Amino acid sequence: MQTIGERLEDARKKKGISIREAAEATKIRGDYLQKFESNHFDIGLTEIYTRGFLRNYANFLKLPADRLLADFAALGHGEIRPRQPSREIYGRMDISVATAGETSDRAAPPEDAPLAEPAPTRTQPRYPRGGSPNLPTGPDPAVIFKYAKWAGGAVLAIVVLLVLKSLFSGGSPTPAAPARSVAAPAVAAQPTERSITLVALDVVRVNVKRKLPDEAEGEDIFLGTLARGQRQTVPWSGPIYISASAGQNLEIEFQGKRYPTQFTGAGRCAMN
Repeated sequence: MQTIGERLEDARKKKGISIREAAEATKIRGDYLQKFESNHFDIGLTEIYTRGFLRNYANFLKLPADRLLADFAALGHGEIRPRQPSREIYGRMDISVATAGETSDRAAPPEDAPLAEPAPTRTQPRYPRGGSPNLPTGPDPAVIFKYAKWAGGAVLAIVVLLVLKSLFSGGSPTPAAPARSVAAPAVAAQPTERSITLVALDVVRVNVKRKLPDEAEGEDIFLGTLARGQRQTVPWSGPIYISASAGQNLEIEFQGKRYPTQFTGAGRCAMN
């Protein structure tokens, strides 16, 4: 039975292409492809990137990717590791999210552990029928009304004195000059820059370049590998080229709507 590397090498040679041509077509480094064909899968990357590169290379060579990845897992790769509990802070609330297995371990107490005694319940005191507890009472309403009437009379007397003083005092106050209102200068609205979001359905390498008026490629706007479920926002201020190692693994989101790249495998599309 052939190994994974032998199947990859035989399929590439049957197509009559070199490692360099395969690397340019799949956007995967040539030394990674050579290691895959030599059955060396420790390329210094995480497991998800290694599996994604193997899947893309197998699809490019028209090999069954699922069977190839199953043989790769049988070699001891791709085992499921226990998920570490993640902690997220929302405002002042601390929420811990753990796996279902850890939750069941916490919920089930050990068999030998003694059962906790129930906390004593506090009962409200009962009062005899028709009775009431000796609670402190508030101030007498009659006293409050009396003091309020005295305060109202004092305020009324002060108001009358001020009115009489203003009537018999000589001269009239000089009216104050009306305040001048200064209108704030209008601030011109700044135009908002358009942008698009790259959404990875699976591992895919993406390169976004500016498109010059003479159809030439300009500088890179974004260049990198996106993992499954990862999102990357890039500016869209003018015509651009979007290249992907696997077009079926990439979608473009604009104004809340997603659009496919309209190509599978390695390819490129333009957006004006």
